[in-house]
Amino acid sequence: MSSLEEKNISSGADKDQNVEAGSARGPREGLEGRSVFISWEDLWVKVPDKKSKSRSILRGLTGYAKPGQVLAIMGPSGSGKSTLLDALAGRLDSKARQTGQILVNGRKQPLAYGTSAYVTQEDVLTWTLTVREAVYCSAELQLPDSIPLSEKRERAEATIKEMGLHDAMDTRIGGWGTKGLSNGQKRRVSICMEILTRPRLLLLDEPTSGLDSAASYYVMKRIVDLAKHNNMVVIASVHQPNSDVFGLFEDLCLLSLGSMVYFGPSSEAREFFSGNGFPCPSHQNPLDHYLRTINTDFDEDIDSRFGGQFCSTEEVITVLIRSYKSSVSYTEVRRQISEIKRRGGDPLEKGNQAGFYTQCGIIMRRSFVNMCRDPGYYWLRLVIYIALGLGLGTVFYDIGSDYSSIQARGSMLMFVASFLTILAIGGFPSFVEDMKVFERERLNGHYGSAAFVLGNTLSSMPFLLVISLIPSAITYFLVGLQQNIGHFMYFALTLFACMMLVESLMMIVASLMPNFLMALITGAGIQGLMILSGGFFRLPNDLPRILWRYPLYYIAFHKYAYQGLYKNEFEGLMLLARNIPSTRQGYSSEEEILRDVWQVEMGYSKWTNLGILFGMVVIYRVIFIGVLQLKEKFKPVIQEIMSISHHRAERSPINPYSRLLQGSDSSGVQDFITKADRRVLASEI
Repeated sequence: MSSLEEKNISSGADKDQNVEAGSARGPREGLEGRSVFISWEDLWVKVPDKKSKSRSILRGLTGYAKPGQVLAIMGPSGSGKSTLLDALAGRLDSKARQTGQILVNGRKQPLAYGTSAYVTQEDVLTWTLTVREAVYCSAELQLPDSIPLSEKRERAEATIKEMGLHDAMDTRIGGWGTKGLSNGQKRRVSICMEILTRPRLLLLDEPTSGLDSAASYYVMKRIVDLAKHNNMVVIASVHQPNSDVFGLFEDLCLLSLGSMVYFGPSSEAREFFSGNGFPCPSHQNPLDHYLRTINTDFDEDIDSRFGGQFCSTEEVITVLIRSYKSSVSYTEVRRQISEIKRRGGDPLEKGNQAGFYTQCGIIMRRSFVNMCRDPGYYWLRLVIYIALGLGLGTVFYDIGSDYSSIQARGSMLMFVASFLTILAIGGFPSFVEDMKVFERERLNGHYGSAAFVLGNTLSSMPFLLVISLIPSAITYFLVGLQQNIGHFMYFALTLFACMMLVESLMMIVASLMPNFLMALITGAGIQGLMILSGGFFRLPNDLPRILWRYPLYYIAFHKYAYQGLYKNEFEGLMLLARNIPSTRQGYSSEEEILRDVWQVEMGYSKWTNLGILFGMVVIYRVIFIGVLQLKEKFKPVIQEIMSISHHRAERSPINPYSRLLQGSDSSGVQDFITKADRRVLASEI
């Protein structure tokens, strides 16, 4: 890292007073009333396992975090650090089973949106935006309307400089093969967005990942200063910090194999290890020694001796856990949790944010910029649609006006309403990236589902309108359909409505499916069923009544698209009657063609069909909002029900260390551990 970048990071602390003066939540005064105390007792997290019924990720953890302090969670890879943060944030996977208590201010309550923020390991950002644009938009979304726009942007710019990103402010974040920020810079952008409002509880999963030693120190020092100044609770999992960074942490939670090895002041950890026969060598980073001592990835004996003999890592972990359970530190943890419960506190309430219409406008502007800069969102589709428009125009060129053109016109209109619109799934990968950003921001309380859907819809409409008009004009006039501007506009609007419907359908599917590939296959399959039941491949009266006629025929938007396009094309069209297998001479009746050839419902006009299509667009988007909100509300309920059922099935979870922890002291570890115990320990993690 350059000296200029280090200067940018360190100079942020000098500007803290100016930033805090405009805080949406006020300065230091009165912070005691809005403080958050979080505690957890006997916390277990289990996941299904093929070999056994379940596998324990966290094993009976007990701890707490207080305002104004930073709790560092450390341990080897796979020790359960991220799982503990997920559990505290209420974001465990639906398959995970959680037991035990997590209390906020001494009571069981969910973390209200806007009161907490969680920076996960994965940096989910809108890759087409610059650092300045991304943080500006985040500030405008999160900070209330009572704060002037200039002050919001001043706060954002100061935060960017505090994180050492001043030189990269106008650099695009990058992604999808596009060069942009480094991984460490992306990590700092993610942190910037979440500390703008000074949340009461800040959870950080490996915030120093990808940073060099100097940047790690300055970033963590800034976070520690924020915690003290704003009375914030900060819980961070930190992977292999250097001695300077480790010295910033007041409290340490040390995990191994999902169990608590040590919890207490970080300054007393050295004495704890030394007292158990594993002293830290001089001139060595204490944390390096702790992690090496409890790391089970490499099955080697520990260099230090205990009871006159070498110990395996599993044996050392067992000794440390047993010692911790009987230590003064553990007693102090229990006392602090009891004090937090006794003290209690006010229930969490959502903080002030920008208004709904302000959020819609910001999301719409951000999405519009993203769609403009992402070639895969709409521009590539436009090129493909133009190519297909030319293909349709040349295949059906100058279609004519004799009777044989009836089938050709119907086939061309079906292709436009079906196979041309199904290509709207081409922008699905880009939308999935938008959904990831939405899920992160929604879970951290930046805005609601309705604001996202409305903003995304309004930003996409100009692009879809362009994609509808240009290929429609190419196809319509090359084929030689009715030469009337009114008929052309209806043709283009129908294509526009169908593409919006396909995008809406894919949005719903994306919110329900667990991954991109399953959503893509499911969405394409649903549209295939709708095309089959739309009334072209089998006329409506010939469709099987069960399922295909009722209800698929009436649910599929293709029915209304086909029939509207048929009416638009054949009403007022004069076709020569020669080659008609009929005794009539002159011209065919347009009503006869629509009713007998295509079995079109003639009780209403084509504009009714178009109105139904746009009505379905609204319905699909409302369903999308409903699905997003139901997932938010029912996911915690489902997890609670499944946890209760799991708890009943296993009323008393067996701690594999319980026999060891209750045993009496002995001269060696071999008396306390059997080979079976070590196999259980290794197999479960």
